[in-house]
Amino acid sequence: MPTPWMSVVVPAYNEEAGIAASLESLLGWLEQRGGDFEILVVDNASEDRTAARVEAFCNGRSVRLVRNERNRGKGYSMRRGMLEARGALRLHCDADCASSLPSLDKMLELVQDHDVVVGSRLADGAQLGRRQPLRRRVVGRSFQQLCRIVLGEPTRDLYCGFKLWRAPAAVDAYSRTRIEGWTFDAEVLAMARALGYRLCETGIVWTDRDGSRVQMSRILVPVVRELYAARRRVRSEAARPQAVPPAAEPDPIVGGAAESGP
Repeated sequence: MPTPWMSVVVPAYNEEAGIAASLESLLGWLEQRGGDFEILVVDNASEDRTAARVEAFCNGRSVRLVRNERNRGKGYSMRRGMLEARGALRLHCDADCASSLPSLDKMLELVQDHDVVVGSRLADGAQLGRRQPLRRRVVGRSFQQLCRIVLGEPTRDLYCGFKLWRAPAAVDAYSRTRIEGWTFDAEVLAMARALGYRLCETGIVWTDRDGSRVQMSRILVPVVRELYAARRRVRSEAARPQAVPPAAEPDPIVGGAAESGP
């Protein structure tokens, strides 16, 4: 079976309302590009009909459903998906990420000179549709700043759910991380940078969904503990001799896929 040029990993929890539309958008974009690809939806023990909606798209090849036996958290789902993926490139795409697909061509250009391209709502060039309420933006940015300080990670928008990875960087970083909850992004990006991979951040098209599933006041103390544990892991892994990555070269699969586009 040929290696897909792109794997899209979609973590999902109770996404029955929108997951079908997101898969339609992803399939349309990827089919237009041409070449072999795969979409992995990792269902985190949803309590609604998310799995049934995804199964309607499954064909055993380009769309696959992976189901956690119990709710393990978004970080666990992303790690599982990234490590089970087979693509030369691996896109972390949240279940509501379809509005960001117009930014993917630019990210494909950037990944030829980088190992991780972080889609950002804060970097130059970002185009935001619906914005979060002001209070949520203030709380969110303050928390991101805390994460950046604890982990020493300069990425401004750690938690935007649209990130493009080269496979070696994804496997190396995700296989060493342990956070299973939603703060996994901070750990895995800090890990990749500490291991010597090249990261860049680029503004993307983004539209926020309604509401938030996170109540910061309830989770702040355990999350901070988690971040300090992650910092220790990052420093420990970076100190290991095998943590030095090989020199990256431009990926011919990326170039071939770009040439086949419209």
